[in-house]
Formats: sequence, structure tokens, C-alpha cells
Amino acid sequence: MGLANDSGVKLETGLAGYVLEDVPHLSDYIPCLPAYPNPMQFNPAFSVVKQHFVNVDDTVTQNIVVHKSSPSGTHFRRSGPREKVYFVPDEVHACIVTCGGLCPGLNTVIKEVVCGLYHMYGVTRILGIDGGYMGFYSRNTISLNPKVVDDIHKRGGTVLGTSRGGYDTMKIVDKIQDHGINQVYIIGGDGTLKGASAIFEEIRRRGLYVSVVGIPKTIDNDIPVVDKSFGFATAVEEAQRAINAAHVEAESMENGIGVVKLMGRYSGFIAMYATLASRDVDCCLIPESPFYLEGKGGLFGFIEKQLNENGHMVIVIAEGAGQELISDGINLQDASGNKLLQDVGLWISQKIKDYFTKQQKMVINLKYIDPTYMIRAIPSNASDNVYCTRLAHGAVHGAMAGYTGFTVGPVNTKHAYIPFKRVTERQNKVVITDRMWARLLSSTHQPSFLSPEEIDEAKNEEKPATQLAD
Repeated sequence: MGLANDSGVKLETGLAGYVLEDVPHLSDYIPCLPAYPNPMQFNPAFSVVKQHFVNVDDTVTQNIVVHKSSPSGTHFRRSGPREKVYFVPDEVHACIVTCGGLCPGLNTVIKEVVCGLYHMYGVTRILGIDGGYMGFYSRNTISLNPKVVDDIHKRGGTVLGTSRGGYDTMKIVDKIQDHGINQVYIIGGDGTLKGASAIFEEIRRRGLYVSVVGIPKTIDNDIPVVDKSFGFATAVEEAQRAINAAHVEAESMENGIGVVKLMGRYSGFIAMYATLASRDVDCCLIPESPFYLEGKGGLFGFIEKQLNENGHMVIVIAEGAGQELISDGINLQDASGNKLLQDVGLWISQKIKDYFTKQQKMVINLKYIDPTYMIRAIPSNASDNVYCTRLAHGAVHGAMAGYTGFTVGPVNTKHAYIPFKRVTERQNKVVITDRMWARLLSSTHQPSFLSPEEIDEAKNEEKPATQLAD
């Protein structure tokens, strides 16, 4: 049984509460669309694969842990090559665009989309759009092939260039038509994928034979539904260098304090995982867990206690933490619509210095480290490189199979096709009533900064489906 919910997502229901949140297909709005045998069946590299093609009815469950009395719940269509494709490779004219901030792995995704199209399906016409969404109508395009992208995965940044916001959906779709493009691969985060959704809707409104695919990119890991976003593992690993430097500085001086600011505008995943991985951090501050400075259970009292007991300490703070404490009432935004943040690292460092100067109890030595742009600009590590390859190939398989208006990513470790609206409707955030945050509190011994009433209130809030207690 098929129907659409209020968000426009196509649903199919089945027995025992089974719900498939399906992605659009070109045949939904283009009648009598022909299908062709998948050319991958003749590819010698894939001849040894036991299950050559994914069953068209294979799905991936969103919640892997269920109670015996609960329904089977929400599923997504499984990623992978299909027996039938809806594009003739010689007639494919694909383009790739990268938008938003930099993130480790961007070049790897670009390379693997190109190589996936070329080597798996024999597609030879692939364009790179220079400079983000605006590049569709204001910049030159770059012709891409495996030779051009041969070693780009060893470099940070994006060889295609990027920009934030400033796009015009109508102009972009006009240019897609003008260039004869029929597959569009869009790599970006929340704002970018909202733009991709708008582009898809306009393409569908015009009835164009064009597949629009999103590949979720955010270093903060704040995209919902998917297990994680590419670049996150690299960011956590690289953050260890900054934390280690802060720890060395702090323990080398009397009453030494190392403060490290990490990425995390709305979500503190990098700060949390880097803290847990390091074991040298004494306090981690994230946007999801408000903190206060003075009074019983406050940050200043905890710092003083740590210095008296250990002689040094390390503080990790996410860039979005504590913004409510330093807000000056000005609500400026960048081109993507994100609120421009105050530098909470500099602010908290100065507040700590002022406190101990005023108290005259001890002389502190504080060092502040901000590795943000160094982390964003590095190439992806081995783990992210493999992950980027799987994302890119999944996107290519989906587009060739005629799916459109979707993004690809792992759900409970199995890659799936997810409707745009599901990954743009909210942001993934650290749940401070989960065991992972409890592990961090246990590791750092920091205060939770929550009153008993706030703890009860947090427990009563609905828990996001993607955040499973483990």
C-alpha cells in the first residue's frame, strides 16, 4: 500500500507495522520510462560477487533494537546496484558540485563518483561545477575523468571549489537543462541538501529526465538518520593532536590550563568523541549541555578543585557551547543562514583568567588552542576514505537505477537511500540522557551542570530515533 505523509515522503506499509519511507523514482512522473540491463553484470571486477545485484525489495530498518511487542517500524530502501537501470551509459551527462564549508573527504567523494560512473557503468561525460551552487550559472565547468581525479584524495579541501548559499533554484535548473545534464550529484550539509531538495522539486515540476542525488557532508556529524557523516572520524582523530598539545602545555606548568576549541555549531559530537578518545580531558562543554560559571557546581569551582588536586587541567569546548552566555543580542547570519557565533574559546579563556585574578587564590598559566581550520582542511584518514568510497558508489548505483530526490548513507551500518526531507527536517544532536554522555561524565568527573529538575525534564523529552542507547 502506497501513500504520502505530510512531509511529502512516499510511504509503503506492510504487515506487523512495517513502513517503508521510499525515495522518488523517475518513473513516478515520467510515463513509459524504458529500463535496461545493468552493464555491471559484464564487469570482470564484479563477476565474483555472490549477490550481483541488490533485490529491489531489500530494505534497511531504522531502529535495530525493538521490543517484542513493538511493530517492525520504519525502513529505507537498500543502497546498491540494481538488475535494471534507467540510463544508457553513453547518454549520461553527469555533474558534481560541492557546497558549504570544507570537510575531510570531499575530494575522495568526488574521485569515487567519477571513477564509479566511469569504471562501473562506462559513463564518460562528467562535469565538475566550479564554486558551489553559484557555479552553475556564474563559473566555468571542469571536465572530469579518472585521470584528472587520480590523486585528489591525497589533498584536503575540494578541487571543485565551494561557496555558501546565494543560489537561485530556477537559474540552476535552467543551466542543467541548457547543459543537457541528466544526473546531478550534490555534496553538502543541511543547507546544501535543502537546496538539493528544491532543485529536485523544480526538476520534477518540469518533468525533466534528471536524477538528483545528495551525499551528506558535515564535519559536525549533525545530519539525522545516517550513522555518521564523512570527515567526522578524521576530525576526531586530528583533534587528538590539539588536545595532546594542550595537555603537554598544561602539565608542564604550575596550575596549567589548556583550552581547546573544536567544531560543533549545534552538535557536540566531535568534542564528545575526542574527549572520550583522549582520556586527557577534564571538562568537555557542548551546545546540548548548558553550563554556568560561578556558584556551587559551576565551572570555576570545578577548575579550582582540579588545579588543587592535580595541578593542571584540560578543557575542550565546542564552538556552539555557551553562546547564550556571551550573546550581545545581535543575530548575524552567514550566507547559508547559520548564526554567526562569538569565539567562545577566547571568551571562556578570558573569563577563567579574570576569575583567578580577582580571587587571588593562585596564579594560573592558560594556553588556548583553536585547531578548527587545520582540522577542516586535511585529507581524510583511511577509515573515512573507505566510507567515502561506499557513499559515492551508493549514490551512483541509485542514480543509474532511476532513483532521485534522495541522499545515501549508512543506517545501522547498512547503506540506504533516504528521502531529502528526512535528513533536513532536524539536526542530529548529542542526547545528554544517553549512556555515551554518561560515559564522558564518568571519564572527566566534571559536573553535569544540571539540577535534579532539569534531569527529570531531559529524561521525559522524546528521544530521537537515531540515538540508540548502548
